[in-house]
Amino acid sequence: MSHSFDDISAQLKGRHRRTKRLKFMSMGALALAATFLVVFIGDMVMRGYPAFQQAELHVPVTYSEQSQEIPLAAVEEDVRDLVSRGWLRQLPRDMAADASLMGQTIDRWVIADDQVDQYLKGHKSHLKPKQTAVLDRMIENGTAELKFNINFFTTGDSKLPEYAGIWSAAMGTILTLLVTLAFAFPVGVLTAVYLEEFAPDNRFTQAIEININNLAAVPSILFGLLGLAIFINFFGMPRSSPLVGGLTLGLMTLPVIIITTRSALRSVPDTIRQAAFGVGCSRWQVVRDHVLPLSLPGILTGSIIGLAQAMGETAPLIIVGMVAFIPDAPTAITQAATVLPAQIFTWAGEPEQAYVERTAAGILVLLSVLILLNAAAVMLRKKFERRW
Repeated sequence: MSHSFDDISAQLKGRHRRTKRLKFMSMGALALAATFLVVFIGDMVMRGYPAFQQAELHVPVTYSEQSQEIPLAAVEEDVRDLVSRGWLRQLPRDMAADASLMGQTIDRWVIADDQVDQYLKGHKSHLKPKQTAVLDRMIENGTAELKFNINFFTTGDSKLPEYAGIWSAAMGTILTLLVTLAFAFPVGVLTAVYLEEFAPDNRFTQAIEININNLAAVPSILFGLLGLAIFINFFGMPRSSPLVGGLTLGLMTLPVIIITTRSALRSVPDTIRQAAFGVGCSRWQVVRDHVLPLSLPGILTGSIIGLAQAMGETAPLIIVGMVAFIPDAPTAITQAATVLPAQIFTWAGEPEQAYVERTAAGILVLLSVLILLNAAAVMLRKKFERRW
């Protein structure tokens, strides 16, 4: 049955309308996602930026035998409640380390209490009227200021908000990821090479492939339970250590590395393998000298993305105990440690405004590192990728 020109024209107009609707819906979804991203990052920046500043007071500090025994005596009475208790506790150690300080009175910038910090940032504080009057006078005199918070990057967790930092969590994260990389990368790559280049195509290998693909979708907390059962309960490894945390994250990262490595190996044309076989190379020589070097950019990209995913995990590390209070940075993979996501989780449960700021600042630091890792993966792929 033939259609008239008007019928065909009407059908075409209907198709074009549907195409436009789909286009507008796609653009709307993209705009909505971008809006949520901008709002999220903007909220984190507004909440986290104050954490990069810390209130400091310029006061005379008296180094004497009395202040060595009673650190509060080192500063004048009207500012004693404004100076951080953490800074005062360091005075005896400073005098023990430098005997020349004894008997001197030196004007110094000292760390202020967290309530003073909140007052200078315009937030609600619990300062008494007398303390507020003293602080207002110091602000007018220029002896109370907000300065760059170096302690946030150089100290570990603390019960005093003004001294809480990410250093110990950052070191724990680095050690944990080193263990994850040392375990997951060689095991994952070798497993992928065997399955893709050497393993026969039978039911056994097909079952392994199916299970690997299923493991990539398993909730991360189950890997935490597996790590608790195997590494801590069975092998007796130290709880809360980067060794256990890294091996647990390694188990979680293995499927990602295996899948991406197999994809990279498949991207190498079969003509490369056939040419190598044609000149007398063995199967191992073909893989070692031709296939692996050509697929290395894809392997590295997948491994970096897998590590970035592991770096942002919290649930499996909670199960193996890496949410403990760790004020000092670990120096070995068997020492107790925490990681950045777990540190952020701990701060998020604290009621003080200063910890809320540090939670947002920690998220910004973690996001920055994750973005850098993903950017490195993209750059490696674009720089070394070959198109066949």
